[in-house]
Amino acid sequence: MVPPEQAVIRVLIVDDQSMIRGGFEALLNAQDGIEVVGTAGDGAGIVEVVRRLRPDVVLMDIRMPHVGGLDATRSVLAMPGTPPKIIMLTTFDADEYVFAALRAGASGFLLKDSTPDELVQAVRVVAGGDSLLAPRVTRALIADFVARPERSARDDASLAALTEREIDVLLLVARGLANREIAQELVMAEQTVKSHVSRMLSKLMLRDRTQLVVAAYESGLVRAGR
Repeated sequence: MVPPEQAVIRVLIVDDQSMIRGGFEALLNAQDGIEVVGTAGDGAGIVEVVRRLRPDVVLMDIRMPHVGGLDATRSVLAMPGTPPKIIMLTTFDADEYVFAALRAGASGFLLKDSTPDELVQAVRVVAGGDSLLAPRVTRALIADFVARPERSARDDASLAALTEREIDVLLLVARGLANREIAQELVMAEQTVKSHVSRMLSKLMLRDRTQLVVAAYESGLVRAGR
């Protein structure tokens, strides 16, 4: 349950399948502290929709007619101010469009056959400022993505600004561990972990934890398959 002092999480659902939109809307509206403020059938005019509805989280289908999820994601994340968090919806474990969305700053990925609990948890996790590093999708996508020869390599020196302790935290972030799990692993307070993550994002000029994971792979600090 969302603490009383925390605002209701506002969700926008963008999917070309009306049954998906309706099912997700009914499920999320039944949860404490979550409200679906609108739905859309594709990404056309998405910037205006986001500006008008002010969602905290957008559930964005990747494959849609007219304006697809990738272009819509780019448009939303380019908005001035603080854009909403975006969770990409896909029917595939590996979707070529997800790689570009990952670079653009999507906060997570969710398979459409995920359980209701997984959907609700995804919305809460992303709204809380974390990234959704689901083992079924995101870590596999990142490993595949960074192994592609056409990707642009990050300068290995880019992590030089990080302290030894921040590197320790980054390695565990790249494994998909949550702050609580990292705190247990490194025997430190969870708030300390949050502070390390925040400083790394600032030093590396990154948007969120998902991009931290990409940076860890691109720098060679973490290698696919290890």
